[in-house]
Amino acid sequence: MNALLWSRTTTNRPAAHRFASLLVLTLGLSLGGLASAQVPARGTYAFTNVNVIPMDAERVLEDQTVIVTAGRITAMGSTSTVGLPADAARIDGRGKYLMPGLAEMHGHLPTSVADAEDFLFLYLAGGATTVRGMLGHPSQLEIRRRVNAGELVGPRMWLAAPALRGNNVPDAATAERLVRAAKSDGYDLLKVQEGLSAEAYAAIVKTATEVGLPWGGHVSVNVGVHGALAAGQATIDHLDDYIEAMQPADSPALRATGPERQRLLPLHADAATLPELARATREANVAVVPTQMLWEMLRGARELGTLTSRAENRYMARATIEDWTGRAAAAYNNASRESARREAALRQQLLKAMSDAGVLILMGTDAPQVFSVPGFSLHRELPLMVESGMSPYQVLQTGTTNVAQHLNIEAEAGTVAVGKNADLLLLDANPLADISAVEENAGVMIDGRWLSAELIETRLASIAANNAR
Repeated sequence: MNALLWSRTTTNRPAAHRFASLLVLTLGLSLGGLASAQVPARGTYAFTNVNVIPMDAERVLEDQTVIVTAGRITAMGSTSTVGLPADAARIDGRGKYLMPGLAEMHGHLPTSVADAEDFLFLYLAGGATTVRGMLGHPSQLEIRRRVNAGELVGPRMWLAAPALRGNNVPDAATAERLVRAAKSDGYDLLKVQEGLSAEAYAAIVKTATEVGLPWGGHVSVNVGVHGALAAGQATIDHLDDYIEAMQPADSPALRATGPERQRLLPLHADAATLPELARATREANVAVVPTQMLWEMLRGARELGTLTSRAENRYMARATIEDWTGRAAAAYNNASRESARREAALRQQLLKAMSDAGVLILMGTDAPQVFSVPGFSLHRELPLMVESGMSPYQVLQTGTTNVAQHLNIEAEAGTVAVGKNADLLLLDANPLADISAVEENAGVMIDGRWLSAELIETRLASIAANNAR
């Protein structure tokens, strides 16, 4: 059993907000299995008689054949007109739905190569073929290299450098040095967290702009939402600090500290400011990663029994579930029911306002966090987004076309079309009719490598068995 210690410390935050920003996980993920024994081949595949959800519009193309060769979609059209290559392995799609793989845009990845196999597989099994890793560590660069080389099976990875926060970036000079180091080391983006001074944040912005690295994540109270928008922060994750930005000047929450501040903020937020905040976010071209379900759990808006009974918990180590149980119980027992319900409702209203304003919303869950199992946490997040008033199609866009737009990879990802990467989900039902259809996949293709439902179930059973010991 392997232990990973992940800690995100914060300063100048209420106690419960610090709790939400502190992640200490012991993940006893089993080693061995598919990656060490066999990585599926990138051969030629033919999805036949399948219904395609191309995600270029809200539509379904019926009775299609989709040909995949060497990791790319090379042909697509009516089954009656598309010929099958002689060497193609056929995948019967009759009655099923083929769509682009989903993205987890606020996920966490292992901090050692030895822990990577099962961890990465969970993301794929849940339908996440792309992960933006938001807890940087040097070993993740090697993990990504091994996945790209076909030595491990895993999602495509966009990697943030080790986080920049108040206690490790005390001044502008340190900020500049760390940003330049991140660029030199080969990271894709910077993760900013709480506690950054206005001076240090400004230096991050200046240097990151010079070297060509986006920055995203949290919003320091010393910067605020409007400061982050003005600076052009790439993403604001968790809808961080938006409720603070909704406070009227005379709000008692602004004069409170610790748990009392956290309790008061939702109760005194002015919902009339939502359209203006959404408009400002859209005009700043800043994307948001909501992580709605996680925040409800961290704020104590979800009863413990509904969390501990989740079927996907069996894929995590007992020690992890015990830790999560203690954290969730503390959050629920210490929460003000009124405040927790109000915050959950405000966040849903804010998400809908963002969607209505045309803000680029990106799917994310902050897995693994409290009862957020990698990959499977998407199955919890998507229905909650629909409950906010977004349509299933709009929600699916947050994990497909919106991600391609944000990452500037629309030529190769985001839709099912000839020339695009073969990162695909084969579903048993139509997610445009019922978003919960994403929970029942008949297989996942990543970079042209086919993981059948049988292979996925076998591997998941092995992971569960190892974690039950």
